[in-house]
Formats: sequence, structure tokens, C-alpha cells
Amino acid sequence: MKRIQTNILLTALFGLLSFNSLIAQYGYGSQYGGRNGRGSTLPQVQDTPKKEEPLTVEEIVDKEMPAITETLELNPFEEAVVRTTLIKYVQQRKELRILELEPTKMREEMERLEKEQNEEMKAGLPEEKYDAYLELLKNKFKTKKKKKKKSKKDKDKS
Repeated sequence: MKRIQTNILLTALFGLLSFNSLIAQYGYGSQYGGRNGRGSTLPQVQDTPKKEEPLTVEEIVDKEMPAITETLELNPFEEAVVRTTLIKYVQQRKELRILELEPTKMREEMERLEKEQNEEMKAGLPEEKYDAYLELLKNKFKTKKKKKKKSKKDKDKS
């Protein structure tokens, strides 16, 4: 009797220990488990896109200076004056954006900074180069208009 109880106990223990591995095999490589055995892989971690760091004030001015120098034909002294003025006011504009003021206050401050910048440029540049600078600013922000395509009827009339 004791021997039968020991055999039953060992069989039950063996069955319990092997039952987990039998359940884990269900669906692996067969059609009944769903996904045909392809669901056991771990999902791939996607790289998060790196945010571009905003340009520094000096980088912004360095990017713009070649066009300004070439267009206005600045000598080294005038180039230094324009560069320091631009750095000063680009920095102030950047600080204003960080403050996130209400739109009307922000617009007023930007207009004030633009006026001060233009006054400093006028003091540091000869009259004709200052006028060319203003023209450059005016043309820089204009967008080019797209040309309209002529239809076949318009071409036939011409």
C-alpha cells in the first residue's frame, strides 16, 4: 500500500512539473496556436527620432552673414558692426520667444527691437548701404508667386 501511494505521488509530482512545459509548447509551430509560431519573438524597439537642437545665436548670424556681406559689399569694419548688431538683437528676440508673452505684447516688443536694430544699423553703415540693407530685409521675406499653368484653350487662343 505504501508503495502504491509513493508511485501515485511521484507520478502526480512528475505530471505537475512537466505540465508547464507542455502548455508552453502549445501553438509553437502548429496552426492551432495562432500566428503559426511567429508570435514568440520580442517586439523591436524603434529608435526615437532625435530632436534637432536649436541653432545658437552665433550660428544663426553666421548663416546669414555671407549673403548680407556679398549683397551690401561690406568692408571688414562694417561687417563687424553688422555682425555685432545682429547678434545682439537675435539674442533679444530669442529671449522674447522663451518668455512666451501674449501675442500683442510679443508683437510690440518685436517691433521695438526691429526699430532699435534699424537705428543701430543706420548709425553704423553709410546711407547707401543702409538703404540696401533695408531693401534686403524687405525682399527677404517676400514669397515668390507660383506661375499659373495655361490650359489648352488659352494656348489655342494665343
